[in-house]
Amino acid sequence: MDDEARYQAVHSRDARFDGEFFLAVKTTGIYCRPSCPAVTPKRRNARFYPSAAAAQGAGFRACRRCRPDTAPGSAEWNVRADLVGRAMRLIGDGVVDRDGVAGLASRLGYSARQVQRQLTQELGAGPIALARAQRAHTARVLLQTTDMPVTGIAFAAGFASVRQFNDTIREIYAATPSGLRGCRSRRPAGAGIPLRLAHRRPYAAPEIFGFLQRRAVPGVEEVLGGEGARLYRRTLRLPYGTGIAEVHEPRPGDGRHGAWLDCRIHLTDPRDLATAVQRVRRLFDLDADPYAVAERLGADPLLRPLVEARPGLRSPGAADGEELAVRAVLGQQVSVAAAARLGERLVAAYGKPLPAPDGGLTHLFPEPAALADAALDELGMPDARKRALRATATALADGTVRLDPGADREEAARALLGLPGVGPRTAGYIRMRALGDPDVLLGDDAGVRHGLAALGAEPGAADAWRPWRSYALHHLWHLAATAAPTRKDS
Repeated sequence: MDDEARYQAVHSRDARFDGEFFLAVKTTGIYCRPSCPAVTPKRRNARFYPSAAAAQGAGFRACRRCRPDTAPGSAEWNVRADLVGRAMRLIGDGVVDRDGVAGLASRLGYSARQVQRQLTQELGAGPIALARAQRAHTARVLLQTTDMPVTGIAFAAGFASVRQFNDTIREIYAATPSGLRGCRSRRPAGAGIPLRLAHRRPYAAPEIFGFLQRRAVPGVEEVLGGEGARLYRRTLRLPYGTGIAEVHEPRPGDGRHGAWLDCRIHLTDPRDLATAVQRVRRLFDLDADPYAVAERLGADPLLRPLVEARPGLRSPGAADGEELAVRAVLGQQVSVAAAARLGERLVAAYGKPLPAPDGGLTHLFPEPAALADAALDELGMPDARKRALRATATALADGTVRLDPGADREEAARALLGLPGVGPRTAGYIRMRALGDPDVLLGDDAGVRHGLAALGAEPGAADAWRPWRSYALHHLWHLAATAAPTRKDS
């Protein structure tokens, strides 16, 4: 898009572009999301920035009306596997706050100078500024949703000092921390931190909640309630502690629900808030661009009816890449239900118990190091699959296979295929979910073959679905499940 196209998107208050770019108004000193309901500024007063951090760096403060810091993330970082895309995923996961720019550069395999240059060139801000914008958003959430002391919030959000915290809040929100806290709405009842996780409409909530429900591993995950009113809950292993995330399925036709999912996060250490939010967002694929996906997939006459039948279908990611990899190997050659039962046994035998059960949640999923030399006799699996599981756990534990948000997808796939007992289908499934790759088609998957056959499409037809073949795969799975509901997949 050029600036004229961006201005037209702002003029029409097009929510499709929220998070893709930000509008700043020269005369007011405020920056907004494109869909802000405020009066559209004159073209000569409009400035456009690729990131909130760039707008902040230019001296603009966040709009209090549209809250641009709560916009969904750019779908571009899901698609791109280059340095900038990987860096953005790692910054979202909190790596800069934990390990600094040097730690970010080390994970990416580039120098700190190269990372700084690339990010500044494309986003108008370097890694420190991007992390600072995220810290400010985390601080605002904590100020307006918790009763934590202001000093505690400063350090929980990742600021190095209270003075730095105060200066940043004044600069970005034109208010003091106490002022932000004073204008909060009534805090929702219940423990934990209440959040609204934004996404772009449409969002096929029944499908993604159903997908997660069918694969839920008891002890680590549970889904309460019936379709249209489900509550997904799971435990999280986080850098500073542990957490529990609860995400509500929006009720169909409920006008109270906008373009977001209601979520509540319980943390043993509030410094993990930004990381926990990003992991839940990846799990529910909240930064996807459903318009771009539908435009490409709907261009195929054979696939168009499926796209129209399930608008906004998502490709679920993973809250923990290493956990997903272990579960994928565990579930090879068995049905989804059987894989969940195996996961339950694995969790009971090797998972770390919570200090106290929370409903049906009792454990954290086992760490790879705990499985590397485990006997695994409790699982009742063939010896070959036990060896594959131990080999996968060992590779994850020693770093031979990296599945963090900034991992190189091609390198990870090659490393996975080098493990005994891990074939192309399992490696592809891990790449799709653990690494959030939107362009994976599991050609040797039975559900995909059945879906293509039911569609009357040749395997080569999938080339036209790039770069969104992961989404096409989910459409094919739904089609195949209609004809063969007992099929096996992961």
